[in-house]
Amino acid sequence: MVRSSENYEKIYAHVERYIGPIEGVFQEIISDTTAIDIIVAAPTSKRNYYTLVTYGMSELPMTVPEGAEDFRYAELMICLPPTWKISDEDFKDERNYWPFRALKTLARFPHEHNTWLYMGHTLANSHPAKPYSEDVKFQGMLLSLPDVEDKKEFFNLSISSEKDVHFFTLIPIYQEEMDYKLKNGMEALFDKLNKVGTDDVINLNRKNSCKKVFGIF
Repeated sequence: MVRSSENYEKIYAHVERYIGPIEGVFQEIISDTTAIDIIVAAPTSKRNYYTLVTYGMSELPMTVPEGAEDFRYAELMICLPPTWKISDEDFKDERNYWPFRALKTLARFPHEHNTWLYMGHTLANSHPAKPYSEDVKFQGMLLSLPDVEDKKEFFNLSISSEKDVHFFTLIPIYQEEMDYKLKNGMEALFDKLNKVGTDDVINLNRKNSCKKVFGIF
């Protein structure tokens, strides 16, 4: 697949305008399917964490249901604490690399399976679901709207009269939370997550919002 340099420049500028200065780009040179680059926005005083944004997913349209044609193009993002280790050497350790792997895997997912991704969708890490790395208990991702100051303006980037790209953030979730969402719906899960103080930045020690705790009496 030949990627458009014009589209890349627009997405790069969009991220820099609404998120912050770009620290670097991890480019994918060789790919069997859709090549996915990762744009890395550095921590700032307003957003004291790394913001990773994909580029490449929106080069192809997703297969959307009838009525959702305006949402055929998307890119994904995830936020990491400012202490997260980000380098080619660090990525040899899966404990550092798994958020990047998850971004790439999910960005390819709709194109490989002729489907789409949208807010509220959840995807398990493999089947059956397994933790992303040895020090992580999260087993899936939830798509949400990015927590950006100008949320509406950031969410939608007009590339052309026929193409709008939408940005979704990934929130790592536990197996129990995926099960809860399937049974009770997207809004119910978001309510649960809000109660435990979930935000865009990965917290490896985040409380499981759906885990039952049994006391000893």
